Amino acid sequence: QVILVESGGGLVQAGGSLRLSCSASGSIFSINAMAWFRQAPGKEREFVAAISWNGVAITYADSLKGRFTIFRYNAKNTVYLQMNSLSAEDAAAYYCAAGRNWRLSRDRSEYDFWGQGTQVTVSS
Repeated sequence: QVILVESGGGLVQAGGSLRLSCSASGSIFSINAMAWFRQAPGKEREFVAAISWNGVAITYADSLKGRFTIFRYNAKNTVYLQMNSLSAEDAAAYYCAAGRNWRLSRDRSEYDFWGQGTQVTVSS
């Protein structure tokens, strides 16, 4: 079992930045990929970014590339999501996910463990 705990969400003004963190604990030896997804009210949960556990491979949703950065420090069992130039369209609950699969999937069904989510609100 892997436990994921997100933090860093909150209220930010349009154009501002936030950094989300996802701390993993438990059977982390089984993790090969981690990802961020987001879900706005009334919408499907959508892929944001994914990173291999060793931090070497990274992929982003095309629409977010250039504004969002996913990264981790190998010494820490934590994955970060740096979000810049935020707009109202970025407001959502952001979820961290971990998967046993080596492939950096954009399909939420391929991730085995999920955090509870952290809310990001963007004010205009």
